[in-house]
Amino acid sequence: MPVIRYDLCHDGEETLWLASESAYDLLILDIHLPSRDGWSVLSELRRAGKQIPVLILTASGSVPDRVKGLGLGADDYLIKPFSFAELLARIRSVLRRGPARQAEVIRVSNLEIDLQRIKATRAGRRIDMTPKEFQLLSLLARRPGEVFSRRLIAEHVWDMNFDSDTNLVDVHISRLRSKVDSPFDSPLIHTVRGLGYVLEER
Repeated sequence: MPVIRYDLCHDGEETLWLASESAYDLLILDIHLPSRDGWSVLSELRRAGKQIPVLILTASGSVPDRVKGLGLGADDYLIKPFSFAELLARIRSVLRRGPARQAEVIRVSNLEIDLQRIKATRAGRRIDMTPKEFQLLSLLARRPGEVFSRRLIAEHVWDMNFDSDTNLVDVHISRLRSKVDSPFDSPLIHTVRGLGYVLEER
């Protein structure tokens, strides 16, 4: 088995110092820390150019908090209380993406998503979206060409187990298409029958 090395920090200042001075494969970051909160730690690391993957732990499942974390550069988040099995699954998911992080601005064809400013444009035209729609679009755009199942989308965007009887994901994809694709000649969001959805230029 591989040797796993980890450091445990008890406040935000120590977390920021260690993450800045050492090389880690992953940072599991609690938002509520003494001396400096997790938002501040994450913001400082990204401002300094540190691209360590970050998994946020938070007691708040509100959409604004999730969008804020995404905008600051978090790779994933987990809402308390959570099971240890789910934590391990999230860790594996983040590590599978590899050490390289996406830039703060993601571009796919003429679609541009600014994660820091939480806005999207296509061909220079602003796309007005709800926070959930932005979260969904960002998820697809972070890994263009990769097919996302409905289950995976539901887990990442709604933090819920997918129920095959619900059309929640399909409804939001349809709304997103009406804003991202319908006004333009070439669609970017595609259905892969029996598998899910993918964002890519064809």
